[in-house]
Amino acid sequence: MTITIYHNPDCGTSRNVLAILEAAGYTPTVIEYLKVGWQRDQLMGLLTEAGLTPRLALRESKSPAKDLGLLDPSISDEALLEAMLEHPILVNRPIVVTDKGAKLCRPSEAVLDLMDRFPTGPFYKEDGGLLIDAQGNRVA
Repeated sequence: MTITIYHNPDCGTSRNVLAILEAAGYTPTVIEYLKVGWQRDQLMGLLTEAGLTPRLALRESKSPAKDLGLLDPSISDEALLEAMLEHPILVNRPIVVTDKGAKLCRPSEAVLDLMDRFPTGPFYKEDGGLLIDAQGNRVA
């Protein structure tokens, strides 16, 4: 299975998702989008595949969204997209793409819907929450 994660290593949820993938034996392609930024076609395609609009993908907390006036519901998707291209931190994360589709993986256990196999249990998230029990069953 081919897996790509659009990752922010400073984000606990993003780190959890990457850890889940790696613990399940996958070697995902990791794209640190804050370093490389976004291309318009790439971001539009990713959002479309994940069933997201720019508004749904907008990271509102711990981002400059409020300071940039982007929380106003009258701001168009086109304006949000332009802001995301200029400020990659505005895109919520992590977004994971596998052969099963694309998804914004918040909460981190959402990534399990995109996987063919789970980590060996028990498996705990970074915050200590049990994700996979000792029998290998999904808990979340």
